[in-house]
Amino acid sequence: MSATAPAGQGPPAGRERLRAIGKLVVLALGLAAGGLLLRALGAAPGTEWVDRYIRDQGLLGETLFLLAGAAAAAAGLPRQGVAFLGGYAFGAVLGTLLALAAQLLGCALAFAWARLVGRAWAERVLAGRYGRRLRPVRDALAENPFGATLALRLLPVGNNLALNLLGGLAGIAPLPFLAASALGYLPQTVVFALLGKGVRVDGAWQLGLAGVLLAVSVGIGLWLLRRARAGRALDGA
Repeated sequence: MSATAPAGQGPPAGRERLRAIGKLVVLALGLAAGGLLLRALGAAPGTEWVDRYIRDQGLLGETLFLLAGAAAAAAGLPRQGVAFLGGYAFGAVLGTLLALAAQLLGCALAFAWARLVGRAWAERVLAGRYGRRLRPVRDALAENPFGATLALRLLPVGNNLALNLLGGLAGIAPLPFLAASALGYLPQTVVFALLGKGVRVDGAWQLGLAGVLLAVSVGIGLWLLRRARAGRALDGA
């Protein structure tokens, strides 16, 4: 079968890609703008719960953040929001580490659920109307678990929860999937933790650095989208 896409497929795929990148940029700008506004009004971004139970609470606050962040990531809420609140509550360095741990724990929970519980359901989905789109991504993960997972995590498109579930459904080993996920999560986690830290201390350089790193992360993701088989599979999906 020819690898050439049917006429008209390229522009829609390109528009979807740009729309996904736009959502990521809007999310970053919205978190920063909303945080600065709430800070100016004397409120805290991410509800008063963060200030009351997380910030300046030592080990208890860190543990609560880790558990809440993991639950949010496992349920499919944006991992960038977890990183933003980590940076706001704990600063750029500790916030990045705790947010990354929470994201990875949430990833492991969703992966384990799909691997142990959801296999039969997934096989029905892959045999149905969505199978043509999802099967290439699953096959890429099964063929090269670490490389495909890393490429997909770095891409500026895609769904974190969907990839967690597909990883479990592909039957791949947990270690390469989780290790590649941790590396792939890191760039955007740093970016959004810097945004959260910059909002809390009104740090212009943190906000500026976060913007530069976000642009670099998106650029790397687009390069991988063009070169990696996993990226092409996701683009086709």
